[in-house]
Amino acid sequence: MFSMEPPMSRLKSCLRVLTWAIALSAAGAAHAQATRTWVSGVGDDANPCSRTAPCKTFAGAISKTATGGQISTLDPGGYGSVTITKAISIVSEGSGEAGILSSFTNGVVVNAPTGSMVYLRGLQIEGAGSGLAGVVVISGDVHIENTSIRNFRGNPGVGIDNRATARSRVFVSNSSILGNLIGVRSNPTAVSPVFLWDTLVDRYEQTGLLGTGSFAAFHLNQATVMGGPVGISAPAPAKTYTYGNNVIGSLEAGTVLNPVALQ
Repeated sequence: MFSMEPPMSRLKSCLRVLTWAIALSAAGAAHAQATRTWVSGVGDDANPCSRTAPCKTFAGAISKTATGGQISTLDPGGYGSVTITKAISIVSEGSGEAGILSSFTNGVVVNAPTGSMVYLRGLQIEGAGSGLAGVVVISGDVHIENTSIRNFRGNPGVGIDNRATARSRVFVSNSSILGNLIGVRSNPTAVSPVFLWDTLVDRYEQTGLLGTGSFAAFHLNQATVMGGPVGISAPAPAKTYTYGNNVIGSLEAGTVLNPVALQ
C-alpha cells in the first residue's frame, strides 16, 4: 500500500527503529558476558564458555567474560596466547597444567585501564626457545601467582617485561621464571614497581633482573635470583630494595650475595 507519510517523517521513523535495534543489540552483547567462564582442552570457542559448554582458548573466552570476571580451566590443556584489555582473572586450580605455548610471540599482554586488577594464577607459560616475552605489562595492576614462565629466548627473550606507560604495579608471588635470556625487565615510562615474593629467577642467559630508567624499581622478599652471568642490573636512577632473606648472585661465578638493601 502506498504510504502517505511525508518523507521526513518516514526518515525519522527509520532512525528510531535503527536506534532501537542498536540498543537491543548492545544489551544482548552485554547480557552474553558472564562473570565466570570456562575453558577446556576439548572445548570450542564457538561455545558460550559455560561449565557444560566451555571454550577452547583464553582468547576465545575473554570476549565472553565480563569486566572483573574470571576464566577458569576445567582440565589440562594448551589455551593459547591472550591479550587482556580489562580487569579479569585467569585461574587454573586443581585442574592440571594450564599451558600457554607462545613460540615467536608474547604469551600474555596486559593493556588494561589504569587501576584495573588482572590476576594470572596457576599458569605454565612456555616460550619454547623462540618466544618473545612471557608476560608483557603495558597498563593495569598485574598479580602473577603460582605460575611458571620459561624458555623465552627470542627477541627480547624476557620472562616478565614491564613496559608500563601508565601508573601500575606488578606483583609476582610463589612463581618461577626459568631459562629466559632476561628473567624480569622493567623499563616503564610511568611509576610501576615490580614486587617479587617467594619467587625463583634462575638459568637466565644474560640478566636476572634488569631495570632501566627513572621509574624502574624492584622490591624483593624471599626471592632467589641465581644461575646466570648478572643477577641484578639496576643502575641509578633505577632502584632495588630487599626485605627479609633473599639469595642474589651468580651460580656460575660461585658467588652468593644476601644484601639487606641494594639501594
